[in-house]
Amino acid sequence: MRDFPLPLALTARLSPVVVLAAAGWALTSGPAATPTAEHKDAPQTGNQSASAPSTTAQTKTYAAAPAPCGSVAVKTLQSLVPGAKTAGKEIQSTDAKLRRTCSWNALKGYDYRWLDVSFEVMNSDEAAQSTYKQRITDKSGGGAVPGLGDQAYSVVNLTTEDKQQTREGMVFAQVSNVLVVVTYNGSDFETKKAPSTDEINKGAIEASRDAVTALKGSQ
Repeated sequence: MRDFPLPLALTARLSPVVVLAAAGWALTSGPAATPTAEHKDAPQTGNQSASAPSTTAQTKTYAAAPAPCGSVAVKTLQSLVPGAKTAGKEIQSTDAKLRRTCSWNALKGYDYRWLDVSFEVMNSDEAAQSTYKQRITDKSGGGAVPGLGDQAYSVVNLTTEDKQQTREGMVFAQVSNVLVVVTYNGSDFETKKAPSTDEINKGAIEASRDAVTALKGSQ
């Protein structure tokens, strides 16, 4: 069998995953209360401090990201990425507690498949919800996935480069203060056609269900 070069779009995916900006992970405090016109400051006594800021800590359901390369069942991997090493390859992160990603990819015959699973840990459920809403806004055209995490969304897109089609599906699932992101794509280098939308979408959702189950079991 001849070796077929990967399209530029797929070759670019082999580079390390860029770590997301920490803006979505930072907590913001609420506005300070403003005294009304009728309010008068009580005189300070010797035993009173000038101000007593709140020290209430916000509880996080998940303090760290679980190991992503063990998050997808072997049976699922063998079905979605035939020929790939089921151990996967973890992508280096600047802070493994906040974000961890594992990738699986393989070329079997002329069929190429790629799967990514990422766990992104936020400081609160609210931060995760905000990031989730932003992601699905940026990836419009998809739909909700019932029964997956607290809320989930999937979208599939087709790209063509040098007459080679690639179809990619993405699933975003919010589980408490964690965002689970799954990317699954494929190409056929013989026909230059991409797998069907249904195949890619179902595959991405199947991997997402495994990943959410693994996250919940990591506590």
